Amino acid sequence: MAQELRPAWSLPPGTPDRITVPVEWPGQVTREWAWGDSTGKGVSVCILDSGVDGDHELVGSVSRAVAVSLDAGGQPVVEDDLEGDLCGHGTACAGVVRSLAPDCEIISVRVLGAGFTGSGDILLGGLRWAVEQGFDVINMSLSTTKRHFSGILHELTDTAYFRRTVLVASAHNMPVESYPWKFSSVISVASHEESDPMTFFYNPDPPVEFFARGVDVEVAWVGGSKIRCTGNSFATPHVSGLCALILGKHPQLTPFQLKSVLHLTSTNVGGGE
Repeated sequence: MAQELRPAWSLPPGTPDRITVPVEWPGQVTREWAWGDSTGKGVSVCILDSGVDGDHELVGSVSRAVAVSLDAGGQPVVEDDLEGDLCGHGTACAGVVRSLAPDCEIISVRVLGAGFTGSGDILLGGLRWAVEQGFDVINMSLSTTKRHFSGILHELTDTAYFRRTVLVASAHNMPVESYPWKFSSVISVASHEESDPMTFFYNPDPPVEFFARGVDVEVAWVGGSKIRCTGNSFATPHVSGLCALILGKHPQLTPFQLKSVLHLTSTNVGGGE
């Protein structure tokens, strides 16, 4: 009789005890359980953007800053960022994250230049580097409309998901096809007009999964200044900040579990309890 082959990826016999999940879930997942008293301490948040001004009073310490460029052969090169934020966008996102999770660790990966210029290859190189570093949260307040990058982006976002990195991605501000926010392995975010930064809504009509504050938001900007901005870019770091708070209290949560916690504590589902 031929030996029966076990299917690939299957659980070997006698090993269920090795996959016990240590989370003790309450009868009702409330905001108090999810992030009460958390400051985001111990959680690393990567801002994949235009750089971050670590001297801005609303941002504070940036533990590492790198910039991505292409070498003569068109391959991504990651080096220490000696220029900082060149247009303000990344600083704005970092300031929002810091306002919600004051003790999180912020890392800047610059993939945009002055005037919000960039390329898909640089974006991919920066995201790949960030995923390889194993950061807890990656904030992507940007996307690409170039369809030929979608396959590699999909692979990278899935890799992040399986490595337990939470990738929070902004929906495009225009009704166009763009990536990676439409991928189910990321947490996708668009804007609402409420003024409370802790108000966020689960969207029962995907592909956008959550709405967060993103209209007329005062944000940090270059040169130590502040401006008021509107856009899904600024809603996204509100959700990244919430993710940092949750992981600061429950570091063992997987991206799947974290997304479930966000759903259960959203203003229109958990009622902010």
